[in-house]
Amino acid sequence: MTRDDRILIWGAGAIGGTVGAFLKRAGHDVTFVDVVPEHVAAICSHGLHIRGPVEEFTIQAPARLPADVTGTWPRIFLCVKAHHTEAACRALLPHLAADGFVLSLQNGLCETLIAGIVGPRRTMGAFVNFGADWMGPGDILFGNRGAVVLGEIDGTMTPRLASLHTLMQAFEPDAVATPDIWSYLWGKLGYGAMLFAQGLGDMGIADCLARPELLPAWRALGGEAVAVALAEGVQSRGFNGFDPDAFRPGATAAQAKASIDAMVAFNRPSAKTHSGVWRDLAIRKRQTEVDVQIAPVAEIGARHGLPCPAIRRLVALIHEVEQGRRGLSDDNLLELLP
Repeated sequence: MTRDDRILIWGAGAIGGTVGAFLKRAGHDVTFVDVVPEHVAAICSHGLHIRGPVEEFTIQAPARLPADVTGTWPRIFLCVKAHHTEAACRALLPHLAADGFVLSLQNGLCETLIAGIVGPRRTMGAFVNFGADWMGPGDILFGNRGAVVLGEIDGTMTPRLASLHTLMQAFEPDAVATPDIWSYLWGKLGYGAMLFAQGLGDMGIADCLARPELLPAWRALGGEAVAVALAEGVQSRGFNGFDPDAFRPGATAAQAKASIDAMVAFNRPSAKTHSGVWRDLAIRKRQTEVDVQIAPVAEIGARHGLPCPAIRRLVALIHEVEQGRRGLSDDNLLELLP
């Protein structure tokens, strides 16, 4: 590995902006890349401001549009939305050092897409569950801390993983290095399906999860994701209240309710009240990550003879909202009931 410790954050939104700001404040050489000209201009002129109940500070750092990036970096943290992964990887590829790596700080199974472009040896995985929102140019809300897990995609415990783990502790002191990153990524898909469901209505995450009449829907969504993971030979890992065992085949409604209650307790204090999916649909009026993050669960399930009707219905409902054929309403979630 090169001793060059520079970091290129590709995607300076909620995730990339928050992580990059903490690393810059800790003294690391960080450069941001983003496709929003106003955001890049704001960072260059006024800095990147992190606000919220966790911490509040402003950092000064260079920022570029993708077309203006020159040179190569040993570490590129990819923080774009899942459906922009392929395009971003092709754009950053000329700037990745031969012995460098791309770290996916994204939701979904983006590591497989990244590895197909930059190569498996230059791909590292991560699972993140902290709450943050891009509020405007140069302005990010850091709503709450959450799990951060890092791993090699082949499961080996390498020196570069140990180095990355130490680095990321400047952002999240409780960050974990694991030999089984896929178990966390699949766990996030079960929880993520519930966050996509929240995005269909008006209630925030905690209030939405707490609706007693929706417990069968949470069991269906979580159960399908866990079942597909098991079919893939992956034991999903839990985090921040989400317990995959509570959604395994044969688990009881009481077990699922206990997990949902724990998830409500985790989300209730957060300044980030709504999911990023909800912000995409309600505030930013743009396409969500559903086709790259959640739809693949049903597609993989079909290969194992698992129909995943709840996840397929969820994807269809999200599409209807994206296309303007359905408005946001808490009643939408009732259509996910089995």
